[in-house]
Amino acid sequence: MKIVKAGLEHAGLTEKIIGAAIGVHKALGPGFLESVYENALVVALRDAGLPHEQQREVPVTYNGIQVGLHRLDLLVAGLIVVELKAVKDIEDVHFAVVRSYLKALNLKHGLLLNFSKKTLEVRRVIHE
Repeated sequence: MKIVKAGLEHAGLTEKIIGAAIGVHKALGPGFLESVYENALVVALRDAGLPHEQQREVPVTYNGIQVGLHRLDLLVAGLIVVELKAVKDIEDVHFAVVRSYLKALNLKHGLLLNFSKKTLEVRRVIHE
Protein backbone atom coordinates (compact mmCIF):
# COMPACT_ATOMS: atom_id res chain seq x y z
CA MET A 1 0.00 0.00 0.00
CA LYS A 2 1.40 3.38 -0.99
CA ILE A 3 0.15 6.61 0.52
CA VAL A 4 0.76 9.50 -1.84
CA LYS A 5 0.07 12.92 -0.38
CA ALA A 6 2.43 15.77 -1.08
CA GLY A 7 3.91 17.19 2.08
CA LEU A 8 2.27 14.67 4.42
CA GLU A 9 4.50 14.68 7.50
CA HIS A 10 5.61 11.21 8.67
CA ALA A 11 4.02 9.60 5.57
CA GLY A 12 6.49 6.70 5.53
CA LEU A 13 5.92 5.93 9.20
CA THR A 14 2.14 6.13 8.98
CA GLU A 15 2.23 3.96 5.86
CA LYS A 16 4.08 1.25 7.82
CA ILE A 17 1.67 1.49 10.77
CA ILE A 18 -1.37 1.30 8.50
CA GLY A 19 0.18 -1.61 6.59
CA ALA A 20 0.74 -3.50 9.85
CA ALA A 21 -2.86 -2.78 10.93
CA ILE A 22 -4.22 -3.98 7.59
CA GLY A 23 -2.24 -7.21 8.02
CA VAL A 24 -3.75 -7.71 11.47
CA HIS A 25 -7.25 -6.99 10.16
CA LYS A 26 -6.84 -9.39 7.23
CA ALA A 27 -5.64 -12.15 9.55
CA LEU A 28 -8.19 -11.69 12.34
CA GLY A 29 -11.16 -10.02 10.66
CA PRO A 30 -13.80 -8.05 12.57
CA GLY A 31 -15.45 -9.24 15.77
CA PHE A 32 -12.79 -9.26 18.48
CA LEU A 33 -12.26 -6.91 21.41
CA GLU A 34 -9.99 -3.90 20.97
CA SER A 35 -7.40 -5.47 23.27
CA VAL A 36 -6.99 -8.43 20.90
CA TYR A 37 -6.29 -6.11 17.95
CA GLU A 38 -3.96 -4.01 20.10
CA ASN A 39 -1.90 -7.02 21.14
CA ALA A 40 -1.79 -8.31 17.56
CA LEU A 41 -0.74 -4.89 16.26
CA VAL A 42 2.06 -4.79 18.85
CA VAL A 43 3.36 -8.06 17.38
CA ALA A 44 3.06 -6.67 13.83
CA LEU A 45 4.86 -3.43 14.78
CA ARG A 46 7.64 -5.42 16.44
CA ASP A 47 7.95 -7.63 13.35
CA ALA A 48 8.15 -4.48 11.19
CA GLY A 49 10.93 -3.10 13.39
CA LEU A 50 8.88 -0.10 14.52
CA PRO A 51 9.62 1.17 18.03
CA HIS A 52 6.45 1.53 20.07
CA GLU A 53 5.03 1.81 23.55
CA GLN A 54 1.83 0.03 24.56
CA GLN A 55 -0.56 1.44 27.18
CA ARG A 56 1.73 4.36 27.96
CA GLU A 57 0.54 6.58 30.79
CA VAL A 58 0.60 10.29 29.99
CA PRO A 59 0.09 12.87 32.74
CA VAL A 60 -2.56 15.55 32.30
CA THR A 61 -1.74 18.87 33.94
CA TYR A 62 -3.75 21.93 34.81
CA ASN A 63 -1.97 25.08 35.95
CA GLY A 64 1.21 23.04 36.26
CA ILE A 65 -0.36 20.43 38.53
CA GLN A 66 -0.98 16.83 37.48
CA VAL A 67 -4.73 16.22 37.62
CA GLY A 68 -4.96 12.86 35.91
CA LEU A 69 -3.48 10.28 33.58
CA HIS A 70 -4.28 9.30 30.01
CA ARG A 71 -3.49 5.77 28.92
CA LEU A 72 -2.64 5.54 25.23
CA ASP A 73 -3.23 2.38 23.24
CA LEU A 74 0.01 2.84 21.29
CA LEU A 75 2.69 5.45 20.69
CA VAL A 76 4.81 4.60 17.66
CA ALA A 77 8.34 5.96 17.27
CA GLY A 78 7.52 8.64 19.83
CA LEU A 79 5.65 10.49 17.06
CA ILE A 80 2.31 8.89 16.21
CA VAL A 81 -0.50 8.20 18.68
CA VAL A 82 -2.48 5.15 17.57
CA GLU A 83 -5.95 4.66 19.04
CA LEU A 84 -7.69 1.37 18.29
CA LYS A 85 -11.44 0.90 18.19
CA ALA A 86 -13.80 -1.99 17.54
CA VAL A 87 -17.02 0.00 17.16
CA LYS A 88 -19.88 0.21 14.68
CA ASP A 89 -18.96 3.77 13.72
CA ILE A 90 -16.20 6.20 14.62
CA GLU A 91 -17.76 9.21 16.32
CA ASP A 92 -16.62 12.76 17.06
CA VAL A 93 -15.79 11.79 20.64
CA HIS A 94 -13.16 9.32 19.37
CA PHE A 95 -11.42 12.13 17.47
CA ALA A 96 -11.61 14.34 20.58
CA VAL A 97 -9.93 11.65 22.69
CA VAL A 98 -7.05 11.29 20.22
CA ARG A 99 -6.63 15.07 20.06
CA SER A 100 -6.49 15.21 23.86
CA TYR A 101 -3.74 12.55 23.83
CA LEU A 102 -1.84 14.56 21.23
CA LYS A 103 -2.21 17.73 23.27
CA ALA A 104 -1.01 16.01 26.46
CA LEU A 105 2.07 14.71 24.62
CA ASN A 106 2.64 17.91 22.61
CA LEU A 107 2.45 15.88 19.40
CA LYS A 108 0.71 16.60 16.12
CA HIS A 109 -0.16 13.26 14.48
CA GLY A 110 -2.48 10.42 15.38
CA LEU A 111 -4.23 7.50 13.75
CA LEU A 112 -7.66 6.21 14.66
CA LEU A 113 -8.12 2.59 13.54
CA ASN A 114 -11.49 0.82 13.63
CA PHE A 115 -11.25 -2.95 13.31
CA SER A 116 -14.98 -3.75 13.45
CA LYS A 117 -15.65 -2.97 9.79
CA LYS A 118 -15.32 -5.43 6.90
CA THR A 119 -12.39 -3.27 5.72
CA LEU A 120 -10.12 -1.60 8.28
CA GLU A 121 -11.26 1.99 8.82
CA VAL A 122 -8.36 4.45 9.09
CA ARG A 123 -8.67 8.09 10.09
CA ARG A 124 -5.84 10.56 10.53
CA VAL A 125 -6.04 12.96 13.43
CA ILE A 126 -4.04 16.18 13.48
CA HIS A 127 -3.63 18.44 16.50
CA GLU A 128 -2.73 21.97 15.46
